[in-house]
Amino acid sequence: MMARLTSLREVYRIGGGPSSSHTIGPLRAARLYRERTPQAQRYRVTLYGSLAATGRAHMTDHAVEKGLAPGACEFRWDESPLDRHPNAIRFAVAEGPSAPEWVVYSTGGGALADDLGPVAPGPEVAYPVACVSEALEWCHTTRRHFWSLPAECEAELWPWLGEVWGAMREAVGRGLESDEDVLPGGLDVTRKAGAAFARARNLSGVMRDLSLLSAYALAVAEENAAGGTVVTAPTCGSAGVLPAILYYFASDQKVGERHILQGLATAGLIGASVKANGSVSGAEVGCQGEVGVACAMAAAAATQLLGGTPAQTEYAAEMALEHHLGLTCDPVMGLVQIPCIERNAIAAMRALECATYALLGDGRHTISFDEAVEVMCKTGRDMQSAYRETAHGGLAELWTRRRERLNGTARRSE
Repeated sequence: MMARLTSLREVYRIGGGPSSSHTIGPLRAARLYRERTPQAQRYRVTLYGSLAATGRAHMTDHAVEKGLAPGACEFRWDESPLDRHPNAIRFAVAEGPSAPEWVVYSTGGGALADDLGPVAPGPEVAYPVACVSEALEWCHTTRRHFWSLPAECEAELWPWLGEVWGAMREAVGRGLESDEDVLPGGLDVTRKAGAAFARARNLSGVMRDLSLLSAYALAVAEENAAGGTVVTAPTCGSAGVLPAILYYFASDQKVGERHILQGLATAGLIGASVKANGSVSGAEVGCQGEVGVACAMAAAAATQLLGGTPAQTEYAAEMALEHHLGLTCDPVMGLVQIPCIERNAIAAMRALECATYALLGDGRHTISFDEAVEVMCKTGRDMQSAYRETAHGGLAELWTRRRERLNGTARRSE
């Protein structure tokens, strides 16, 4: 049975990078535990699974310390995942009035759950549909577009989406104008967004459009990697894809804000369906659940902004997710930089391509978006843990071998 859709406020969260699962979620959890134990002087925090494997590079410990302040923290890192979810935290009071321990899971996009269910979720919304296929049927019945559904179901939607769009727009602007050369973390990754934007403006035609999209996506992804403020869409690691599409239509195609917010609503509906019926956690399903879903959200928004029908919009979203199936999450050194930043740019370009392709037909196709989500989840379960945000496989493993080889060569030369 499919779950009812949650509020779009569960999809879009404004917060600090570099990871919604590793920073926004743990920070929220730590603050909640601090509220329960305000007199504690010291905490014992155990990070499990992916939070332990890549938490240092993702700055999970810093997020938890901030949430538990002014209490001090002692950390334990255990890469063995717990059964319910690979991102788990155990909070306990080490010094102060006794209190129950709390095990909480960071399930993706900043969302939390414990053994009783979702923790501090957004407002309860009575959507009449449970998935994108049902939403598409609603569109056909009412002769309205996807964005009309959240507009009908969510209170104060447009002012709030205006805040979300403002935060996205600011992230693009900061990223394009940043005068910092190298991102933190030790990989010496150079920021490219500003230079890419300058080059893109000297191009024309399709090359100019795709280059601008790349620059906008890089701008947000680099801001995220630097720990700046971004919007989960649906995660921090994929936060550059949808803003790139929307910024391109707003700045370069002169689309008005009302239509941009409608595109944001449609994209949010796509993301909400995945969160209800699948996963956006890289630790659970790999990067197909982050960049793949972000690309689907962006493709849906782009199709709508180009005048597509609901059927064409659903097709574009399905296509975008389908062609990211199997994408691993293998961050080098556990940082949200390689290959994450480039993936945002590539996915933004692919989103526009999927929208263009969908508009060539009437929207009829064989595999539904919901079926693609189902396949994504099964693929994620079948994927080895080394390829699900542990930095033990793929490109991360390649980098580790290279570093060990260089270190061995350096020792032999001494």
